[in-house]
Amino acid sequence: MGRVAVIGYAATPVGRLQPKGPEIGSLEHEVLADVVLRAVEMAQVDKSDIGGLSFAQPRPYTQQKYFATFMASYLQLPCDGFVAEVLGNGMTGGFAFEHAADNIRTGRAKVALALGVNYETAIPSGEHMMSSMRAVGDVDFQAPFGITPIAWYAMDMMRYLHDFGATREDVATVAVKNRQHATLNPLAQYRKPTSLEEVLDQPTIVHPLGLYEVPPRSDGAVCLVLADEDVARASGRPYVVVRGTGFHHEGAHQITATPNDMIALNAAQKAGGQAFDEAGLRPSDVDFAELYAPCTIVEVLVSEALGFAPRGAGARFAAEGRTSLGGDIPLSTSGGLTSRGHPAYVTPLYNLLEAVEQLMHRAGERQVRDASVGLATAELGNYNAALVHILERVSA
Repeated sequence: MGRVAVIGYAATPVGRLQPKGPEIGSLEHEVLADVVLRAVEMAQVDKSDIGGLSFAQPRPYTQQKYFATFMASYLQLPCDGFVAEVLGNGMTGGFAFEHAADNIRTGRAKVALALGVNYETAIPSGEHMMSSMRAVGDVDFQAPFGITPIAWYAMDMMRYLHDFGATREDVATVAVKNRQHATLNPLAQYRKPTSLEEVLDQPTIVHPLGLYEVPPRSDGAVCLVLADEDVARASGRPYVVVRGTGFHHEGAHQITATPNDMIALNAAQKAGGQAFDEAGLRPSDVDFAELYAPCTIVEVLVSEALGFAPRGAGARFAAEGRTSLGGDIPLSTSGGLTSRGHPAYVTPLYNLLEAVEQLMHRAGERQVRDASVGLATAELGNYNAALVHILERVSA
C-alpha cells in the first residue's frame, strides 16, 4: 500500500454561520459545497478523479438527513469507491479523514474527500446542553447529577494542580497564548487579543475553569482532498503525506469505574506511541502540534502524554512561552479550540487543515519556520480514546 497525501483544503471561518433572527440563511449543503469547490480547485484535480466522499456525520440539528448521499447528488459527483458518513463523537472528523485514507491505501480510490459541516449556534442553549452535553456521559449514572464534559476537565485540572503544584495562572496562560495565535488566523472565531488578567477575571464555568478556558459553540465547514502519493507526486507541487497514525481506546467511557491515573491520558500515550513508531520519529522531531484540547488543562495534559513536555511540566512550558509560536514546540497554532473555535464534529478536520497549511508553508504570519513534520490529534470523551496523525511535508 502506498502513502496517502493531502493536496488541497478549504474551510469556512469558524463562528456563527446561521442568522440569529427569522431571516433565511445558507443551508449546510450550500456552505459545504462552496468549500468543496475551493478545496478541489486548490488540489487541481478533475471532478471525475474523485472516487470517494467521507463525511463527518452532521449534528442531529442538521435539517437535511441522509446527508452524504444528498451531497453526492447536490455536487453531481458519482463515485466508484465510497460515499459514507462517519460518527465518532469528538473524533468524528478524524475518523472521516482516516476512512478516506484507508480507502486510498486499499485502492478503492485514487482521490477522495474528507469533509463535513457542523451547525449548532442557532440551537437553544438548553436543547444543546441536554442533547450534546449532559447525555454524552452515562445517562443513568452521570447525567442525573449534572456532570458535563467541562466538569470532567475541571476535575482533571484540580488533580493536576494538586499533584504537581502548578497554579491556575500557569494553566490560564494557555488561553492567552492560543488567543494570540488566533489573532493571526483568518479562520478563527475569536481574534481579539486577551491578557492573563482578563482570562482570570471571566465568569466561572466549572471551577476552576473560566469562560475563556473552555470552548465556544461554533459552526464550520471544511474539506480536505486526499490522494494516492503517485497522484500528488505527479502534480509537481509540494504536498503533505501521512507519515504515521495511532489509535487507542482504553475501554472506558468518560469517567472509568476502574481506578487509574486520571490525568495521564493513557490513550494519548498509546496512540502517540503507535504513530511515532510507524513514522520512525520521536517527539523531538515534530516541529509543531495541533491538539484536540477543549479546555486549557487538556492541552497541558496531552502535551505531556505525547512527550512534548515532561510529566507535570506542561503548564510551566506554556507559562514560559515554550509552546508559543517561536518557542520550542508551538502548540495549537490555529488558536486551538478555545479561540479558533470548536465545531465539534469537524474540529479534527480543522486541526488537520492547520497542520497541512503549516506544512505547505501557507500559514502566513503564524507560520512555523521551516516546518517539515507536524502532529494532529482527536479524542473521545475525556481522552478515553485518542487518534494521532503525524504528517510530513514533501517538496516538489
